[in-house]
Amino acid sequence: NSAFTEEISPLLMFDYAEPKKFPARQLGSSSPKGVGQHPHRGFETVTVAFQGEVEHQDSMGTKDVIGQGDVQWMTAGRGIIHQEYHSPNFTKQGGTFEFCQLWVNLPKKYKLTKPKYQAILKNDIPVVNLPLNNNNDNATDIPVLATARIIAGELGDIKGAASTFSPVQMWDVTLPHAGSEIDIPFPSHQNCMVFVRRGSVDVLSGEHKDDIDNGTISSSDNYKDYPKNNNKKKNVNKPKSTTLGPQDVAIMRMENDGTNMLRLRVNEPDSSVMILGGEPLNEPIAAQGPFVMNTFDEI
Repeated sequence: NSAFTEEISPLLMFDYAEPKKFPARQLGSSSPKGVGQHPHRGFETVTVAFQGEVEHQDSMGTKDVIGQGDVQWMTAGRGIIHQEYHSPNFTKQGGTFEFCQLWVNLPKKYKLTKPKYQAILKNDIPVVNLPLNNNNDNATDIPVLATARIIAGELGDIKGAASTFSPVQMWDVTLPHAGSEIDIPFPSHQNCMVFVRRGSVDVLSGEHKDDIDNGTISSSDNYKDYPKNNNKKKNVNKPKSTTLGPQDVAIMRMENDGTNMLRLRVNEPDSSVMILGGEPLNEPIAAQGPFVMNTFDEI
């Protein structure tokens, strides 16, 4: 398992709740779906809403609901208690629920920073057309092969919506055209993961390892009330080209390829991937339950 290792730093883990239909329920008829009060310290949690709504509350007094396309970025820092449940509106109306959550490590000097919460709405997330030369005024004759929502990091000269404590890349990429090949710039010195949310792609660049656990690189049970497929994990060293299907994850070795370019071939129309990573912190990781520090004595 690559969770909580330098292999995916500054990311710590990744959980994905695949689409599941929830029936409408009368408010107060039973306990809401989600995760009750629990603490965090020393890192950040990032929750991305693809479908459905989640209501967040925390010990700073924050109360917020994120819906389709929104992101909540919570910095636990020196310590926070929070909870996440299906929103009252979603509980009452029912519908399809699809979310993911990432844990992002904090550099040692920011481990005890003041907790904070970033509510990043769908309309505040910049969108980049790919290839990159589609983003200038003279690009009318160049077809758009993909669009990328830049939640965090930087693609071309477009900066992401989130404020981060170290370089973090978090891109939500839609690939509509089967058979197309797309080059996506990515810093070769940073760690990189490709997660297929929907459809199928071939990864044509970089050495990589598949870490396939149905969208999970995790040892957390924070999303135990959300749907997961419990198929056996496969860790397979791959050559330069491999095919990824729904909920497959490839951990890239961009520096070994000698290029700053990630190349994908789209196998199915309307495919969707997340490209995740950042600059490794190169610091000790001591993780126990909901706490991540540099030594176990600090926990």
